[in-house]
Amino acid sequence: MRYIDWRINGEPLALPVENEPLLFDLGPPTTRRVADLVRAGGVAALTDADRRADAATYQEVRCRSALNQVSGMRYFEWTLNPYRGCTHGCHYCYARRYHSQFELGAGDEFASVILVKTNFVDVLRRELARPSWTREVIGLGTATDVYQPIEGHYKLTRRTLEALLDARSPVGVITKGPMIVRDKDLLARLSAIEGSSVVMSIPCSDEDVTARLEPGTAPPRQRLRAVRELLDAGVNAGVLMSPIVPGVSSKPALIERTIADAAAAGVPVVGSNVMHLQGGTREHFMAWLAEAYPQLMAGYARLYVRDYAPKPYCDEVKSVVAAALCGPRPNRRQAGLPDAGRRGFRDIRTARPGRSGAT
Repeated sequence: MRYIDWRINGEPLALPVENEPLLFDLGPPTTRRVADLVRAGGVAALTDADRRADAATYQEVRCRSALNQVSGMRYFEWTLNPYRGCTHGCHYCYARRYHSQFELGAGDEFASVILVKTNFVDVLRRELARPSWTREVIGLGTATDVYQPIEGHYKLTRRTLEALLDARSPVGVITKGPMIVRDKDLLARLSAIEGSSVVMSIPCSDEDVTARLEPGTAPPRQRLRAVRELLDAGVNAGVLMSPIVPGVSSKPALIERTIADAAAAGVPVVGSNVMHLQGGTREHFMAWLAEAYPQLMAGYARLYVRDYAPKPYCDEVKSVVAAALCGPRPNRRQAGLPDAGRRGFRDIRTARPGRSGAT
């Protein structure tokens, strides 16, 4: 192990770095080196970071791998995240806890300090070219939103889709960003590969509720229009009502309105889930809740003794969603939903189909 001498606010600081051929690289630092810098000197130590007009700080980094193998996810065994952190700043986002891996806070820094993996696509192409790659379904955007505004500048997501298409690898895209319509040409071609899908997260279509829970996102009506445009282009797409936040977006009237708005836009609702709270995210969310909805604090203390809300509560919310889905037949037909009597969602995703059969 060697040490680099840095100065922060004029004070000398010795930081350990990995042994590499060159002491000083011309490219961006690795994510590990960024973590070392932040641990020692806070965000101020990221002297090469770019602060943009959106008031967020963007630090370019080099990654050593792109594909990330995961367990416990229903639809994916692999994930891709070309960015870390997200300016959408959703207060409930479970990915907040991952920011601590880089010595960054799960609170404001999650939405204001974004890591950009500039070599991400090159690394991904090498990984997809390996003989051992069996073309399993990949989740794109599980720990960040790949269509947050900075994507317009770096275009890492579009280039990632191009790499996946070249490798004939199925992908499930998750986003809240209407920018996704830019890539409808690629997504339509990917939709021909078994297991590929796009889900637009719209937990609630009420704009006031959305502005509170998701301060940096586009309004729900824009997201609904984006899904309709994707469907018209031949993309396998739908709306995911997740997460439903107890006491905030879980009111039956709000759930019914969200499903009705999706029906009016002619887009399918493909699933819903109740919010869960894990370390990092829990602390941030509860601090926000205490300020925004103090009357809910006592109820949350009982409801979230553990990371997940109790099954009876989740079942109750599911019953409200199911009842709303079985609404008037004309609206359901317009939205591409099952007929009344066939309760449930239109499942556009295939749970872990494994190797893609596409050639």
